[in-house]
Amino acid sequence: MSTPNGTEEFEAHRSLLFTVAYEMLSSAADAEDVVQESWLQWSDVDQRQVHSPRAFLIRIVTRQALNRMRTLSRLREKYVGQWLPEPLLTTPDVANDVALADSVSIAMLTVLETLGPTERAVFVLREVFAVPYDEIAEALDKTPATVRQIAHRARRHVAARRPRTRVTRAEQEEVVERFLVAIRTGDVDALLTVLAPDVVAVGDGGGLAPAARRPIEGAKRVADALAAVGRYDGLAVHATWVNGAPAVRIDLDGQPVGVASVQVAGGRITGIYGIANPEKLTRLDRETLLAK
Repeated sequence: MSTPNGTEEFEAHRSLLFTVAYEMLSSAADAEDVVQESWLQWSDVDQRQVHSPRAFLIRIVTRQALNRMRTLSRLREKYVGQWLPEPLLTTPDVANDVALADSVSIAMLTVLETLGPTERAVFVLREVFAVPYDEIAEALDKTPATVRQIAHRARRHVAARRPRTRVTRAEQEEVVERFLVAIRTGDVDALLTVLAPDVVAVGDGGGLAPAARRPIEGAKRVADALAAVGRYDGLAVHATWVNGAPAVRIDLDGQPVGVASVQVAGGRITGIYGIANPEKLTRLDRETLLAK
């Protein structure tokens, strides 16, 4: 039986609500704020009048996230260098849900950043969480027909930009392991064997940590940049799980100073997303529970 203010019901959906907010915002800190704001709104509701708590709570979170998205979009216009999503430490089990792992990958979240706020909300709710069109329409104060049109545009937009090649978890882990060894040794030739010729590396330092202001293109240029990491005294490079996929974590004196999420195709790395902004690395020592 739920407590009078709906605490038990809300806690049962907390991980789902966080995941919805995170997929809309690409920021764990902002997603947590949205969840807290949603709790305050939910606690004032007479739960006896709520037919579906899950649908009602998703609606609250969606509206709160949309409000925050508009604010964040203005802030990101002033961001120093490339902007990438905040990485989350996740368990390997997240990869077992292929759809969830794909939807929270750094690569996919980066693609979702190219959508407008409403398109992103519709895409996330419909494609990731299978929310019915009429419920999305109610959350966005639009008609179901309009929501269907938005969903169609968003799907087409994402399909044109998302990574097209799927690889097995075993292949991803094997490539990441070769990548790790090559970085640790600072061996440019070894890096060239694991990097695709047209690899692109994007770095996010936020003006607070060293990172290229523009994407680095081409295996040789990327290998030269990465080789310097392995030669830096005091750095430790090891494997981790970020956003449902194998990734590389870089520590200095036991503290995280960078994470590299990679795209893999044909046994080689085609894309690298390197996040060094210290404000985005604060959650890497505690696993985040994601849910659909």
